[in-house]
Amino acid sequence: MSFLEAKHLTKNFGGLTAVGNVSLKVEQGEIFGLIGPNGAGKTTLFNLISSFHIPTSGQVFFKGRNITGIKTHKICRLGICRTFQVVRPLRRMTVLDNVIAAAFSRTNSKARAYDLAMETMEFCGLLHRKDALAGGLPIGERKRLEITRAMATRPELLLLDETAAGLNPTESELAIKLILKIRDRGVTIIIVEHNMKIIMTISDRIHAISFGQSIAEGTPQEVSCNPAVIEAYLGEEYDQCLT
Repeated sequence: MSFLEAKHLTKNFGGLTAVGNVSLKVEQGEIFGLIGPNGAGKTTLFNLISSFHIPTSGQVFFKGRNITGIKTHKICRLGICRTFQVVRPLRRMTVLDNVIAAAFSRTNSKARAYDLAMETMEFCGLLHRKDALAGGLPIGERKRLEITRAMATRPELLLLDETAAGLNPTESELAIKLILKIRDRGVTIIIVEHNMKIIMTISDRIHAISFGQSIAEGTPQEVSCNPAVIEAYLGEEYDQCLT
């Protein structure tokens, strides 16, 4: 039994098939990369797993349980949380209050939510910014806040949607360290990322899609050398493959 399994997921929007018959298995404790060109269906796949969208057909199983169509807040309580490519914190609230709000998904106690928030901010490296207004954070810290809020829900499976988008090289390195730290804590991760250095460095396995269809899956080495992936996404500079 896989930790997460998507079986023949399809999502149609009118006459457009955003995801077509995609199947994948994610094992507990791994970092599973999801790559493909813009518009390939990666975020839609995240939306199907987290029930932001209901599949036109297909099913999603988490720890052997069919979770297809379960309401999003219940998906979170089961242990699946996701971040968003475009981060939208509660701008007029402090970093601390943003994380407390997320922690309430795990507890009805204000004191416990506060403790969870403080622990999570320390773990994610944002404790020193706890009193800052979220709307005033630079992009790197807003991205980190997005991850911190997700971690405050105590996920077993974390879906990361373009965590490094807009970050400079130093911020990207810090993002890599945080992702690996989260994995080392026992959280399974599925990551969508266009930064090939990140995705190829940290992923145990990678699944590539194009035009809503699966085109390859395997280790970073295998996927980077796959002719279909090179043609659809990576480009000719990857013809020599990874060394």
